Amino acid sequence: MSGNFDKARMNNLWKPSVTVAAIIEKDGLFLLIEEQTSEGLKLNNAAGHLDPGESPADGCAREALEETTRVFRPTALIGIYLSRFQRVRTGEDVTYVRFAFCGEIGEANPALSLDEGIVRTLWMTPDEIRASTERHRSPLLLRCMEDYLAGKRFPLELVYTDHSVITAHGG
Repeated sequence: MSGNFDKARMNNLWKPSVTVAAIIEKDGLFLLIEEQTSEGLKLNNAAGHLDPGESPADGCAREALEETTRVFRPTALIGIYLSRFQRVRTGEDVTYVRFAFCGEIGEANPALSLDEGIVRTLWMTPDEIRASTERHRSPLLLRCMEDYLAGKRFPLELVYTDHSVITAHGG
């Protein structure tokens, strides 16, 4: 390869966005959030970007608390997913790497408020979720639920977070 090609490739380094998602099921219903996005009002799992200095499981617990006001304790990894999204308004092309976890959920804390942009939380049946795909923020919402229903579970230890990740950010 030529040196110019290598430099061009380095300048265009692909950097997918790492996200975490809580797949929360209780009594046959799934807890989703309804959020305002640049593409309108959408349904999603409690999910968001992994922050510096946190493990994927810790990030998932944080996002679930911020978006649902409920303490979530991940107990298993459902899967690791890739998806690609092109923003309608800007044309931006984004690839996401999603770590999806299931676990235990607590009651809503009335002293907390939902994260900015979250309109409400709601419990939906699998059939209601399947029937609302046009409102899903991500195609991974449905895929993660189906994998959960199929019994896919992996130990949390499958995703190793080196201590250097946490100490590099004052943890």
